[in-house]
Amino acid sequence: MTENRANQCIECVVTSCAHHCQNQNYCTLDRILVGSHETTPTMEQCTDCMSFAKK
Repeated sequence: MTENRANQCIECVVTSCAHHCQNQNYCTLDRILVGSHETTPTMEQCTDCMSFAKK
């Protein structure tokens, strides 16, 4: 289980993620992997947090 420690280098507002810091809009992971669901992303909506884990 992820500890509830805010990593202030990674802001996050996805509260349905298991790595979201419950009392602040930060991630609790030390690092994340950002990827894409498209081969050639052209907009920010094309990128994804590959470290996401559903609560």
